[in-house]
Amino acid sequence: MKFRTDPATIRGSIAPVVTPFTADGALDLDALRGLVRWQLESGSHGVSLGGSTGEPSAQTAAERIEAIRAAAGEIADRVPFLPGTGSAKLEETLEVTAAARDAGADAALVITPYYARPTQDALYEWYATVAREFPDLPIVIYNVPSRTAVDIAPGTVRRLFTDFDNVVGIKETTRDFEHFSRVLHACGPELLVWSGIELLCLPLLALGGAGFVSAVANLAPDAVARMYELWTAGDHAAARDLHYRLHPLVDLLFVETNPAPAKWVLERCGRIPSGRVRPPLTAPSAEARARIGALLDQAGDLTAALARRP
Repeated sequence: MKFRTDPATIRGSIAPVVTPFTADGALDLDALRGLVRWQLESGSHGVSLGGSTGEPSAQTAAERIEAIRAAAGEIADRVPFLPGTGSAKLEETLEVTAAARDAGADAALVITPYYARPTQDALYEWYATVAREFPDLPIVIYNVPSRTAVDIAPGTVRRLFTDFDNVVGIKETTRDFEHFSRVLHACGPELLVWSGIELLCLPLLALGGAGFVSAVANLAPDAVARMYELWTAGDHAAARDLHYRLHPLVDLLFVETNPAPAKWVLERCGRIPSGRVRPPLTAPSAEARARIGALLDQAGDLTAALARRP
């Protein structure tokens, strides 16, 4: 948790690792540790777990906590660790966040409560409660309206950022790029903003973003990290070229609902023993698998490391 006291250092490609399950649906912690090791070896600048790509709503709180502890042990403070700890229930959010804090997480990624569609004042109170409960733990708001049916407004983000020292950033997973700009304009450059939309990862850096939490890092972690490094080194042309070369992998992720395509590829390439997803998700259809294979071929050497066994 050495990054916890200086969250401004949490930048770059934060890989949102999938949660592996065995063929019969149980948590596969050995496979999870292997994926985390691969991310570290590939140069990812941080690791996340339990965001949308990690299927948190299909797991019990106990399973999520077990996975967080396993990942934290493997990371061992080498890079920042930002586990997703939010849920639709406040009590569960507090329980998982407490476990993440105790496991050594550097920040907690807390999703807006889904399904209930709270007002902006209610969202403020939700995050205020979490921030007060964990004053020494950096809190990162996770805004993903396509999955939660609620969009946290820039003004609400500003209120939280102003009122609580430990509300340090936001992961924006919205295709409304104006929203990114308005959040940064409202809060200033000190707010850490990461993109969760793959094709907006590079553009966000031009606005002053801190980096990205891109599911593509599950398939090409070195390339996603390198795109950030090229941009920050001033080689914008090379960063743009890599952005466009990653397009087939972005399309691959969403042939069917994420993370089913990514997990199918990881199993096919030997990175995990099973690509099992939990209900209500299902494994990709035969038609989807053909499309995924074609897109994987289009990605070329960007996925060369996938076939290397951990």
